[in-house]
Amino acid sequence: MKEQLEKIRLDAMEALDAVKTSDELEALRVRFLGKKGELTAVLKMMGKLSAEERPIMGQAANNVRAAIEEKLEQTKTALKEKMLEAKLASESVDVTIPGTQLKIGKKHPMYQVLDQIKDIFIGMGFEILEDREVELAEYNFTKLNVEEGHPAREWSDTFYFTEDSSILLRTQTSPMQIHAMETKQLPIRILAPGRVYRKDEVDATHSPMFHQIEGMAIDKNITMADLKGTLNEVVQQLYGEGTVTRFRPHHFPFTEPSCEMDIQCHKCHGKGCPTCKGEGWIEVLGAGMIHPKVLEGCGIDSTVYSGWAFGMGLERLALGHFKISDLRLIFENDVRFLEQF
Repeated sequence: MKEQLEKIRLDAMEALDAVKTSDELEALRVRFLGKKGELTAVLKMMGKLSAEERPIMGQAANNVRAAIEEKLEQTKTALKEKMLEAKLASESVDVTIPGTQLKIGKKHPMYQVLDQIKDIFIGMGFEILEDREVELAEYNFTKLNVEEGHPAREWSDTFYFTEDSSILLRTQTSPMQIHAMETKQLPIRILAPGRVYRKDEVDATHSPMFHQIEGMAIDKNITMADLKGTLNEVVQQLYGEGTVTRFRPHHFPFTEPSCEMDIQCHKCHGKGCPTCKGEGWIEVLGAGMIHPKVLEGCGIDSTVYSGWAFGMGLERLALGHFKISDLRLIFENDVRFLEQF
């Protein structure tokens, strides 16, 4: 029996030295120390020994068991270390390999220009307002001195919701003037950007949905010179020093006197091209001194206070800022075009 125990110990040591996986390790544990293992089979023969031999063989068997268990634990620890080393090696980062470039989205060119305009006006002390796109005709037209029968109120030009023409998608951001005058304390300086809707045919400079930026200043002793000086400063900051502008007399029901401001076409520099329809100039906004009737309708004494207002097309400003030749490119969402900016 002593020779059998020694053989089991030697076989176990040799087998454990060759183990490569945890499954093999478990199989050897069962083989030598399990209920039906080789060491257990030898111990079952202890009953055949004499009383003098049993203690000696029992001690020898315990020594063999202890040696195998110690070797099992050592092998288990060694396997864990090898597995960890292999895992670390497989997950290591080779810093010499070029990284994967992540595509980061960019702000739409139109909103880049809007942010720049907001910064300009905030620097001048203006407050940014945003409000409803579904408007009452009273605010979109009547309180702006646009009486019944005016062409701008026609169904052919406007997106109405109701049969009585009382609710519509706003055709301009000008209603924000009225909301501001009714709710804010004087003096007032606001900039109100937002979407507006008109039944325009789509072409290089028109769209049925576009963006306007409404600006308004009301205070004592406000004049037309303040309006022109402000707008010239804005386009100088947007397009750079030397940008050429012109102001043309015009008529708007809610301003008196009224004007339109053009910038020289960025594409042809005044010579005439498809972008400016051969005129050499691109209209960017309408403006003027707020009509006294509009001020009085909002409870403001027009003999004490005066003000100016303007409405500019954001898309057209973006065309000039980025030298884009066709407004439709802004709305088509072609990534090949947009990623340039």
